[in-house]
Amino acid sequence: MLDNFPRGTICIEDLEIGMTRYLRKEITDRDIEMFAEVSTDRNPVHLDDDYARDTIFEGRIAHGMLTAGLISAVIGEQLPGHGTVYLGQSLKFMAPVRPGDVVYAEVKVAAIDHARRRVTLETHCAVGDTVVLKGEALVLAPSRKFD
Repeated sequence: MLDNFPRGTICIEDLEIGMTRYLRKEITDRDIEMFAEVSTDRNPVHLDDDYARDTIFEGRIAHGMLTAGLISAVIGEQLPGHGTVYLGQSLKFMAPVRPGDVVYAEVKVAAIDHARRRVTLETHCAVGDTVVLKGEALVLAPSRKFD
């Protein structure tokens, strides 16, 4: 995995509108198999080449929530990072992710409610120039005053 900043915590007092963090990760067959095992989602479109060839995707695809998990990784590890609590996430899946694709997952601070420690984050994932997922997250950010 490649990202642009070290893991840790950015307290709400240090967040700024427009601040971004990202990671890049190649989605492997092993990732898809492990996600299927953990989630118990064994839809053959993810696991069976013969089955998947006959679908609208014309081949296997990664689970959408596996891709969305990369957004969670950026939020939980980088922005705001350790101590962040997810309150909500909207997701719109725009295009499939296939084994071997390198996914770029980015999170951007869109709004900050200091009084309630709430941060709204724009989220998206892309493979090359193709946006594969977009959405918005609401999180409870860590604070030096309470943590």
